[in-house]
Amino acid sequence: MSEQLPQIDTTKAHSARVWNYWQGGKDNYPVDREVGDYVLQAYPEMVGAARADRQFLIRAVTYLARECGVRQFLDIGTGLPTHNNTHEVAHAVAPESRVVYVDNDPMVLAHARALLTGDGLSEVHYVDADLHEPETVLSAAREHLDFSQPIALTILGTMGHTPDNEVAYAAVGAYVDALPSGSFLAMCDGTATSEPMIEAARRWNETAAIPYHLRTPKEIEGFFAGLDLVEPGVVSAPFWKPAQAEVGKATEVDQYCGVARKP
Repeated sequence: MSEQLPQIDTTKAHSARVWNYWQGGKDNYPVDREVGDYVLQAYPEMVGAARADRQFLIRAVTYLARECGVRQFLDIGTGLPTHNNTHEVAHAVAPESRVVYVDNDPMVLAHARALLTGDGLSEVHYVDADLHEPETVLSAAREHLDFSQPIALTILGTMGHTPDNEVAYAAVGAYVDALPSGSFLAMCDGTATSEPMIEAARRWNETAAIPYHLRTPKEIEGFFAGLDLVEPGVVSAPFWKPAQAEVGKATEVDQYCGVARKP
């Protein structure tokens, strides 16, 4: 990683920081909270949706590490660290797990530098790159991951920033194509499944620096083309393998997710 201190624009809201605000984090600025609150006026459930996204990450990574024996994770569009990050969840199951985070946001980079200085993090790495440059990302990831063994690719709350389906599918497909057989793709993104969520997205796009495009659940499913979906398929985030104590209590949010295996 570059030693130059990254420039952070605090005059415009940024998705990673607003997301951090909705999840109860402290790594955000007044402009992020202002936009976050403006969106919440239209869709108060956004806080629940943001936290459902994080809970899906926890359940998916735990499932992949514990049930599927995956020991390598490529987390693209990492966002700001909060609690129960990918490496923390994976290491709770298998401390030897390798994790590579990928993001190109300056504030995420600054936090990654601090995050990766702790003890027991020799198998955790950060790549400063754009997901739309798969050759760059994959080249860096190969320095830390063994591409002859299964890898779990996680892309959460990220592809909404790529509105064109063809471009978005091609980007994800480039990563999946590079993974060996037995690897997995885990995805979660916002969906146009309620009028309040659609209005929330309109407000976001009116005020934030980087627009966000909602997809239908069927369009989310398109990212898994050619892969074997893990049950229960593409569903609202709280309904993907909920903990036993949550069965029957989950409520739908406008965040759809899924996990699939590469044959």
